[in-house]
Amino acid sequence: MVLSAALSWAADPRPQTAAGPEGWEKGAARAEIAPQFRYQAGGGRSGKGALVIQTGAQAGLAGYWRRRFVVEGGQYYRFSAWRRQVNVAYPQQSGPVTIAWLDAEGQRALDDRPLVENYLKGFEARAPVEHPQDKNVTPDGWTLVTGTYQAPSTARQAVVELHLRWAAKAVVEWSDVELVRVPEPPKRIVRLAAVHYRPEAGQTAREKREQFAPFIAEAARRGADLVVLPETLTYYRSGRSMAACAEPIPGPSTEYFAGLAKKHNLYIVAGLLELKGPLVYNVAVLVTPEGRLGGKYRKATLPDSEIEAGLTPGDDFPVFETRFGRLGMMVCYDGFFPEVARELTRRGAEVIAWPVWGCNPDLARARAAENHVYLVSSTYEDVSSNWMLSAIWDHTGATRAVAKEWGTVAIAEVDLNAITRWRSLGDFRSKLQRHTPMMRPSLIFR
Repeated sequence: MVLSAALSWAADPRPQTAAGPEGWEKGAARAEIAPQFRYQAGGGRSGKGALVIQTGAQAGLAGYWRRRFVVEGGQYYRFSAWRRQVNVAYPQQSGPVTIAWLDAEGQRALDDRPLVENYLKGFEARAPVEHPQDKNVTPDGWTLVTGTYQAPSTARQAVVELHLRWAAKAVVEWSDVELVRVPEPPKRIVRLAAVHYRPEAGQTAREKREQFAPFIAEAARRGADLVVLPETLTYYRSGRSMAACAEPIPGPSTEYFAGLAKKHNLYIVAGLLELKGPLVYNVAVLVTPEGRLGGKYRKATLPDSEIEAGLTPGDDFPVFETRFGRLGMMVCYDGFFPEVARELTRRGAEVIAWPVWGCNPDLARARAAENHVYLVSSTYEDVSSNWMLSAIWDHTGATRAVAKEWGTVAIAEVDLNAITRWRSLGDFRSKLQRHTPMMRPSLIFR
């Protein structure tokens, strides 16, 4: 939408008032930066009314509609609302919802929900605000903002605020706002596996890939849902060039691993080299329990050795829906840069599979922690080198499981619905949409 749409809203003939409906009040952190507010009867996505905030030419204005809901401590609540914005460059940052839990005295409730023990030992925390997430977007511009939360045990009220922040000459409509009690959400348990193996023997792609069959079988025996193999596994110590090891995708190697995935009823991510016409890509491929190619990711960041070998970088960051959750993939050198894992997370990845020849393990911890994703790495590095691990990394950057010996498989069981809360920040993952810096793309690196 353009600004003319905002002006037409201001002139909408439907009844408008400066006061909100019963229970709603308007506010701002400081009176000097308060925007304009109005309630539009008959507006909104369903025609049941819209809470509207509008800013003028002054940048930096910020305000909210607020309502208090009665809640019972320890119970679960689902929030949902629909939002439509005009003239907003950064909708996730400028149009958030916040939910604050208050106790019987009207103070921020103590947060006694499960926390990360190592970060919070001996710390009495007040519950940070929740940040419901942007989800579905309709063709006519409405965005569903939603989230499900457990109230702290001492909570008696949930204070919901619907915001417009910092965008000049902008309008936001909020409608169909609900906070309803729901049953405790079910767990989403997934078993993640990383293979720690060097395929030393053989020269051909067939000889290299077949060496991984027993490790995939071992992961399956231990109940794995996803198995991650290392980078360029058909090239490793083959004596051939990367280009000579490249093959079409789908092709013989993906068909082989797809057969194993179907046999063992799990997902496999393998590092291969793709031949596409004259071009060669370093790729991670996903094969599914149905025995199909589920997708591929072409490595976006190429080290000097791969540039000199004539490889081409990829330029997309796909995220795939699996039966356990949303999966992204990256390859080796990608881990040295925050952009790849962050873009996968921005697109919804909950788990990132990472075939990796070698990398600084501190960067593995950083990629997992800064995005609150589970990272599954499979490397050729020996543990003693302290240059990479075949491991499963959790939301805090800690290793849930590590394969220390060659020819072994690391497996960790995780709950994708579990929330990792940090001291003073709470659920940091939910803040990525709302607090990530508002930066315009730049073609120049300074």
